[in-house]
Amino acid sequence: MVESILDLPVEKQIFYAVLVFSWTVYLWEAYLSYRQRRIYRSTTHVPQELGKIMDSETFEKSRLYQLDKSNFSFWSGLYSETEGTLILLLGGIPFLWGVAGSVTARLGFGSEYEITQSLAFLMLATLFSAFTGLPWSVYNTFFIEEKHGFNQQTLGFFLKDTVKKFIVTQCILLPVTSLLLYIIKIGGDYFFIYAWLFTLAVSLVLVTIYADYIAPLFDKFTPLPDGELKTGIEIMAKTINFPLTKVYVVEGSKRSSHSNAYFYGFFKNKRIVLFDTLLEDFSPLNKSGEPQPEQQPETDETPSESKAKPKNKKQGCNNSEILAVLSHELGHWKLGHTIKNILISQMNSFLCFSLFAALIGRRELFVAFGFNDSQPTLIGLMIIFQFIFSPYNELLSFCLTVLSRRFEFQADAFARSMGKASQLYSALIKLNKDNLGFPVADWLFSMWHYSHPPLLERLRELSGTKQD
Repeated sequence: MVESILDLPVEKQIFYAVLVFSWTVYLWEAYLSYRQRRIYRSTTHVPQELGKIMDSETFEKSRLYQLDKSNFSFWSGLYSETEGTLILLLGGIPFLWGVAGSVTARLGFGSEYEITQSLAFLMLATLFSAFTGLPWSVYNTFFIEEKHGFNQQTLGFFLKDTVKKFIVTQCILLPVTSLLLYIIKIGGDYFFIYAWLFTLAVSLVLVTIYADYIAPLFDKFTPLPDGELKTGIEIMAKTINFPLTKVYVVEGSKRSSHSNAYFYGFFKNKRIVLFDTLLEDFSPLNKSGEPQPEQQPETDETPSESKAKPKNKKQGCNNSEILAVLSHELGHWKLGHTIKNILISQMNSFLCFSLFAALIGRRELFVAFGFNDSQPTLIGLMIIFQFIFSPYNELLSFCLTVLSRRFEFQADAFARSMGKASQLYSALIKLNKDNLGFPVADWLFSMWHYSHPPLLERLRELSGTKQD
């Protein structure tokens, strides 16, 4: 069998190697998920070591939620892998490139306008992906998330949000792609350096403007009101010389009851964003009864689309716990984790562009995927970055997951050094409960997938020198 494959033309060898590796990764992921699903199915009672931090009702809810998510992930993953294989086997990529060429030709652009054809191809490809992925997204949102009490959206709001996201994505993706292709075309022998610098500049700009100009298109951001929490955040920021300028609360509850927090900005202009679902005093889910008209969150839903969903659950963390969570997040900044991640990302980007420069002239790569008469730059980017680099990408992803877990332990230790161990301990338990995280994991699944350490491991570290 191996000899017969090696007897094939090099183009066929490349093609089948890509398919075999893709299915190998899928089967490995499926095996890991199978191991974790066995844990979900078999661990039906709260383990003794969890008895003090998790009640049986919450444990059962989280078990069923994670089991449903895992089953959904299996079927959606199988569909995605099968779809990708059929696209390759049936020549879907060169076919779509030809369709894009026909579209641009009707608009008066000939084959010499490669960048224009590339943008048409990109738009058609993202449209196809959006339509094929929509049923899975609808099922996940309105069946799984709805079933377990997380979804806060109506179908009308969801569809409008999806269209809006698609339009915003195209407004960013198409101009950036056209400029990148132009730089590659005119960059000469050192185009990979210019392409890397361009992508670096774009990523820095997007990180800078995202929360100020892009995120508000989808969610409402309001300054955190003056009070005990804001004062505590400002004092803590000054203690570690964090250049905080603003603190926002984002209305995440109009989509989901999952909670989150993050900070952004460069140099002396840092902002902190807290989801309202993270704050015990702000979460709409903590309000009893039907909300009054003046309490309704502002959304772009019409009155017929909006619906109140009162929840009989207490959600979020108190002020001292919020400060503990933020001390962990600020620990990432103080310990240089943010800068290290950026440096790793950019070193990887430069390496990939350098290898791309060495491979882009190889005709057999294009022939392997059905491009016998042309070598479009965009197709070269897709083939090399998505297919040829896939083994490297898998290895890098695993290494970054291991590094991320290390950073999380270090950030927890930083919070402990600030006297926040007991508050972070209780906050982690609350957040795990609010998000229905299942605290029992298969060791191999956890090692491969968990960018954050399992809850029990974090609690053990915190309780080692737990403060009252």
